[in-house]
Amino acid sequence: MDDIYFAGSIRGGRDDVGIYLSIIEHLGKYGKVLTEHIGNKNIGSSGENLEETEIHDRDMNWISQARTIVAEVTTASLGVGYEIGRIVERNVWAPEHERKKILCLYRPQIDKKLSAMIKGCRGLTNVDYGSVEEATAAIDRFFSS
Repeated sequence: MDDIYFAGSIRGGRDDVGIYLSIIEHLGKYGKVLTEHIGNKNIGSSGENLEETEIHDRDMNWISQARTIVAEVTTASLGVGYEIGRIVERNVWAPEHERKKILCLYRPQIDKKLSAMIKGCRGLTNVDYGSVEEATAAIDRFFSS
């Protein structure tokens, strides 16, 4: 079982924390989710009670450790975009056997458009979904491919 890094908005907004929790629980079938705290309903949009450098360094270490990245990208988040960009850049230079698989899950909404930088990136697997059941089915397909 692989280590999995789940990315979802914290400071960009916590409206989808219930969805994050469901996704994290489902990801547990495939490995250890290093970022279970993203689904913690007690973490508000002000984030964790840690110094920013601690959060950055911890998360970058977890990204290095993880084999698979799953990001819920419906709520725009500078942090999630930063993480995805760093991973994609690392993958460009990494030998094929060291490249991380990246799944981005997006729930289309009238007032929220997915960034072209995510949607248009060839280094990502992008999946639109409408329900948690559709998201977990997409995760199952992703891990079986």
